[in-house]
Formats: sequence, structure tokens, C-alpha cells
Amino acid sequence: SHTVRIIFYVNNMKIKKLILLFFPLLGLLFLSFLNKNENQNINKPNIIFIAVDDLRPQLNCYGKNQIISPNIDELASVSYTYENAVCNYPVCGASRASLLTGLRPNKNRFKSYSTRMDVDANNVLTMGEWFKKNEYFTLSLGKISHHNNDSPESWSIPAWRATKKWRDYQTKENLIAIDTNNNHGAAKAFEVGEDLIDDYADTKMVTKAIEQLNQLTKKKQPFFMALGFLKPHLPFNAPKKYWDLYNEKDIELASNRFQPENAPDESMHKYGELRKYTNIPSDFNIDIPDLTQKKLIHGYYACVSYIDEEIGKLIKHLKKLDIYENSIIVLWGDHGWQLGEHNLWAKHCNYQTSLKVPLLIKYPKQIKHKKINTVVELLDIYPTLCELSNIEKPKHLQGKSLLYINNFDPKNLNGYSKYHNGETVTSIDKSYTEWRKKDNNLKANMMYDLVKDPNENKNISENKENYSNIIKFQHLLDSVRSL
Repeated sequence: SHTVRIIFYVNNMKIKKLILLFFPLLGLLFLSFLNKNENQNINKPNIIFIAVDDLRPQLNCYGKNQIISPNIDELASVSYTYENAVCNYPVCGASRASLLTGLRPNKNRFKSYSTRMDVDANNVLTMGEWFKKNEYFTLSLGKISHHNNDSPESWSIPAWRATKKWRDYQTKENLIAIDTNNNHGAAKAFEVGEDLIDDYADTKMVTKAIEQLNQLTKKKQPFFMALGFLKPHLPFNAPKKYWDLYNEKDIELASNRFQPENAPDESMHKYGELRKYTNIPSDFNIDIPDLTQKKLIHGYYACVSYIDEEIGKLIKHLKKLDIYENSIIVLWGDHGWQLGEHNLWAKHCNYQTSLKVPLLIKYPKQIKHKKINTVVELLDIYPTLCELSNIEKPKHLQGKSLLYINNFDPKNLNGYSKYHNGETVTSIDKSYTEWRKKDNNLKANMMYDLVKDPNENKNISENKENYSNIIKFQHLLDSVRSL
């Protein structure tokens, strides 16, 4: 019996030792699993994807001083700022469809403001759908695609917009006007928002975003939150306090209110988008009076300042939740906007005022600002976000990742834009546009020296010394036309 007890005691000690060895190993394995998950979250940072409709790069972070936008400027101070970013099609629907699918516009797809991705490019995965497939929780608030129900499989929950008429008038005067004037919901082209009936849609969207962020931070899943601001799209409606930031007497009209010298008529339009409003001359042969032009510019500035404060609210809440530093934040405009330059208003053309857009990208933990001067395209955002998030890029993408460009800032890259039959190459120092007939023979063209003539006031395409440049640009357009 003594022998049995000794053997049992020895075996019991071995079991205890094994247990003592086993549980620490189990703990290490558990911690390793936790660390692995934590690292995965670091490798797949949260993404805040901010679209601003009709936003020109007329901001302090772009060297301009007319518009008060401290929150966007502060974001730029810790972001890559792309000085020469261009859209691929200067209307809302087509530009957004191109960006969100990673495909260039061509003669068969993305041709108007009413473009749908699920019609023109139903065979590719949108950015939202690709990130959802790669374990992101994806959601869309506000205006991301032109149609809220476009490509619903992109989002983990149904896309959300404030329940409003899109022009979003909120003063009694304009609300009464749209009920009585039979003008398809258009009243004045601007609204000084005082005694509002309801909050504007962009305020409601940021409130909704804050609610969603509070829920998303409880999940262990990385998220892709897309937020689309409606303003500064027409009509220029903003709360009065943002109008009061500006003295209208100090607002300057465009210095080049004329068709550029030697520019083809194909490059011009009658800004029909603006003429729909009741305080704008509907006759295409009548220019907008100077006082109305000042009021329109004032309204545009007020709308940008309004959106800027809403973006500030969002960033403040990201910081409160302690997710600002580790998140990717992208801010982009879908195309430019004319404020009287070349006697044009709205977008809808191939001048740089329609094509140039603001583009800011903040990396996780980024604390320094860097300006990138080379030409980049909105098409490049999709592959860039894939690379930043450590996920594979889908094979169909036609843009390039900006990570290499951020380090080396090469000067030999070009951007390609299209508006109906007008096709444009933008380089670091030139812009070239051509229009072709149905038989592919040249109908008209224009070229501008963006160093000597940054406002594109003199077409130099007929100068003999520019012939070699034109041939080069034509070859470049040929190379992308069939993509």
C-alpha cells in the first residue's frame, strides 16, 4: 500500500506540473489570438470617406484666402494634399460612378448626371462592396452615389439620406414659392437660412453619422463610413450665421468673365443648371447681373463654411471616441464649379475650373502635412484605399495607388477627363482638350499653358511650336479612349 501511495503521489505531482505548464501555454495562445485580432484591426484601419458636392479647391489649404474653412484646413494640416487632382467627368453621377467603381468613363458608360453604377458597370464590385467582402462594415450616409438605391449590395445596411426634397429649402418664403410656381421644385438660387422650418439635410446627416459611430465603436469589425454632403450644390442654402461671416462688398467677381481667346465654341455652355432658378435670367442670351453674381458667390462661400463646421463636428466626435488618429480620412469633391470664370457658371465643361477638385487623405497616425504636386485622378482613390487597408486590389481597377506617388511626387503623370465629346489631358504644366466628329476626324481643340496662363485665358493650340505637344496628348487620349 505504501508503494501504491508513492506511485500515486508521484503521478499526481506530474499531473500538477503538466497542469501548471499547460495553463500558461493556453494563456499565451489566447493572448496571441487577441494580439492577432488586434493587429488585424490595425492593418485594416477604419475609413471615413467624405464627399462634398460641387466643392472647388478654393480653400486656405490650397493657397486661397476667400473662404473661411478652418476645420478642412486643420484636417489638411495632417494630410496629404493633392494640389492637382482632377475628376474624370465633371457631373455628379458620372464622376461618382467612376470613382466608386474604379473605371474610367467612356462612350458606353458614365455619361451623365443620372448615371447608375448598377446599369453601366454591373459586372464589377464597387468600392463599398469590395470592402464589405474584405470584412469591413460599410455604410453610406447622404449623397455618395447619385441615386441612393444604386448598387445596394455595396452597403452592410441600407444607404441612408435625410427624407427631404433635394433642393432642401427651409424658409417659409421659398417653401411657399415651390408650392405655387410650378417650377419643378426650384425657387431662388440661394437662401439666407433664418427662422428655419427644419434643419438642413447635411446637419441631419452628421447627427446620424455621430449616432452610427457610437454603435460602430462597440463592434470589433473595421468600418468604412461614407458621408456625402449636399452643399455647396445649388441652391446655395445655408444658415444665416455663415452668410454673416462675409461682407458682400469685399467679394470680388471673377477676373476673366469672357470666352478665352481663340477658344472653340464647343468649350462653352449657357449654364442651364443655374437658369432654372427664379431669380436668375432664364433667357440664355442675358448675362447674370453683377449684383446677383456677388450674391451667388456669397452664397457659395457661406455653404462651404457651413459644411466646414459640420465636418468639424464629425472630427470632434471621432476624437472623442478616440478613433481619429488611427483612421484613414479622405475628403474629396466630385468636380469643380465655375463662379463666373470664362462667363460660365456650374460645371459641365472641360476647363480646369470644372475639372480640378480638392483631395485630402489622412493616414492613420499621420501628424505631418505634405503637398503632392503631380496630377492625380479621383479614379486613384479606390486602389489607394485598398493598399492602405492591406487588402488586395480587384483586377478591374484602372486607377493607380497614390502610395508610391506620395513618396516620390513624380512630375510626368497625367489626368484624363471627359465631358460628352470633349476629352481632356491635364499634365503638370498643360491642359489639352479635343472634340472629334463621328468619323473620328478632329472637330476642335484647345491647349493652355498652366504655368504662364493658369486661368486658361488664351488657347495656344494653333501655335506651331506646340504641334509636338499636341501629337503627344492625342496619343495619350487614344491610349485611354477604349478602356
